[in-house]
Amino acid sequence: MTRSKLLVPALITGILLISGDTTKRFTPLTGETAEGRSVTIPDPGHDGPTVVGMAWGKQAGPVLEDWMEPAYLRFVAKHGLFAQAYDAQVYFVPLFVGANKAAYGATLKKFRKSATPEVVDHVVFYKDDPQPYLDGLGMPDKATPYFFVLDREGRVLYRTEGRFSEAKLEAIEAVLLES
Repeated sequence: MTRSKLLVPALITGILLISGDTTKRFTPLTGETAEGRSVTIPDPGHDGPTVVGMAWGKQAGPVLEDWMEPAYLRFVAKHGLFAQAYDAQVYFVPLFVGANKAAYGATLKKFRKSATPEVVDHVVFYKDDPQPYLDGLGMPDKATPYFFVLDREGRVLYRTEGRFSEAKLEAIEAVLLES
């Protein structure tokens, strides 16, 4: 699978486990796939957890893209020792904010042409009010992608940010195995 080009955000490393603090909630987000299908995150009809990668700055785009293939392979295609033990939905969400909203249509069109078929359904474009996510989830750096594991009610079970690493992917998987 090749990487798809997106004009979205990323950078910074580090893992933050919200240890038992399920008071942070993910405001339901509705966006669209490259094919124009509306997607709501978390999906109220899905019983399992959801993994969401979000970015809101142009610099974070390539960093978010670096996560796509390994996360897809582990959590969607189910490659890995424990991958069959959980049923998680996985989405990558570029947030179009401020002046970047003008690039929404062109970026969506470009993505339609360049995206690999496996990834297309897992990228959700969002151009509405970003503040519930930027402020409510603590996403201050537009050069950094942020990743969350949500339970079915939208409670944040886990959070990490920054560049892809195998250790971060395994930490996400450990939370999925517990939920």
